[in-house]
Amino acid sequence: MKILIQNGHVVDPLTGVDEVCDVLVSGSRIEKVGKNLKVDANRKVDAKGCYVMPGFIDLHVHLRDPGLTQKETLETGGRAAARGGVTTICAMPNTSPIIDTKEKVEEVHRRADTESPVHIIQLGSMTQGEMGKELADIKGMAEAGCHALSEDGKSVMNASLFRKAMREAKENGLAVFSHCEDISMVEGGVMNAGPKAEELGVKGITNSVEDVIVARDILIAKELDAQLHLCHCSTEDSVKMVKAAKEEGLKVTAEVCPHHFILTDEDIPENNGIWKMNPPLRSKRDVEALREGLKNNIMDVISTDHAPHMMSEKDKPMENAAFGIVGLEISAALTYTELVEKGVLTMMQMAEKMSYNPAKILGLEDKGSVSEGKTADIVIFNPSAQYRIDVNTFESKGKNTPFNGWPVKGEVCCTIVDGEIVYEK
Repeated sequence: MKILIQNGHVVDPLTGVDEVCDVLVSGSRIEKVGKNLKVDANRKVDAKGCYVMPGFIDLHVHLRDPGLTQKETLETGGRAAARGGVTTICAMPNTSPIIDTKEKVEEVHRRADTESPVHIIQLGSMTQGEMGKELADIKGMAEAGCHALSEDGKSVMNASLFRKAMREAKENGLAVFSHCEDISMVEGGVMNAGPKAEELGVKGITNSVEDVIVARDILIAKELDAQLHLCHCSTEDSVKMVKAAKEEGLKVTAEVCPHHFILTDEDIPENNGIWKMNPPLRSKRDVEALREGLKNNIMDVISTDHAPHMMSEKDKPMENAAFGIVGLEISAALTYTELVEKGVLTMMQMAEKMSYNPAKILGLEDKGSVSEGKTADIVIFNPSAQYRIDVNTFESKGKNTPFNGWPVKGEVCCTIVDGEIVYEK
C-alpha cells in the first residue's frame, strides 16, 4: 500500500524541513520526502493548506482499561487519540487492577494490537498496587516494553522507596514519570489556594504541594544520574527548578497540559466538579511562567493527562467530584489556538513538544519525525478550520472538560498509523 501526501507543509524537527513537500508512504514506512514527487500510489491525499507533521505522542493518558471500562476502553481511547492526531499513547497504570507485573503489561499490549487504532505503550507502576510499600515487578515490566514507570495519581511518598524504584528503573533502561504531590499537604483541598477558593468557600491546594516533590525527585535523579520526567507541571517554581536542573545537565524533562497553560483559577465561575483537576488550575502568574517555559524550551512536552470520568462523577460540587479532565481530541487545536496563533510557539516547536521530544524521552528512534525510513505515523493538520469544541462529537467516553463550547482554530483532518489511515475527516 502506497499513500502519496501532496502539497502539504511538512514540519519535521529531526531534519529541520519546514516547507511545502510531498511525502510518499510505502507500507508502514516513509519512503521519500521531496518536492513534486511523481510516483504511482494506491491513494493520494491532497494536503494543500495543511501542515504535515509527525504523529503526536501523548505521554500522559488514562485509558481506564482494564477494570474501569465504563469510563474509557482501549478502543474508545484509541479512537479519540486518532481523531486528535495522537498516534502513540502512554497509558498510565492506575487501572483496576494496577499494572504492576510483566504479565499485566503484556496483556494490555496484546489487546491493544487488535482493539486500538493507535499505538499504546502501557506504563508500569513503581510499587505493588500503587500502595507505596513494596517495589513492583520493574525488571519484568521493562522486558514487556513498558518504557517508563509511573505511580501516576499519587507520589511515592517514601523517599527511600522512590529512590530504590528509580535505581531499578535506571538499571532496566526505564524513565520515571513523576506525579508530584505531597499528599500530606493537600489537607482536603480541591482547587488552587487563593482568593477564588475563598470566594467559592472551598479548601485550597497550595503550590508547595507540587513543588516540594518536584525538588525531591530532581535531587534523587541527580544522585542516581537517572532519567526523570515530571508530569503535568502547574507552578512557576516547577519551571524554575526544571530550568536549574537542565542548566546542571541533569536528565530531567517536564510536560505541561493545555488546561494548565490556558486556564487560571480565576476562570472558575462556580463550585462545580467540571473544574476539578489535579494539579488544579493555578494563578495567572503560574500560567505565564508555564507559557514562557514552553516558549524557551525549558518545558519539553505538551501532554493531556486525559482522565475520563462519567458526568455523574463530575457534575457536583468539587468537594464530592472526581479529579480529571479529558483532552486527547482537542489538545492540538488548543495548542495551536492559544500558543501558535498567539506567537508563543512556532509550528516547529509544537511538533517538537507534541511528537519529537516525547519520542526521544521514550527512546522511540523510529518515531517523532516525517523523514525517510521512519515509521509512517503522520498527522495532517488544517490550521484554517474554525469551530467550537463540542463534547457531543467526542469519540472518548469522557465528556468532562470545561473547554466545551470553546472557540478554536486548527483541526486534525487525517491521521496515519503504520502507513494506514485510521482517521479522516
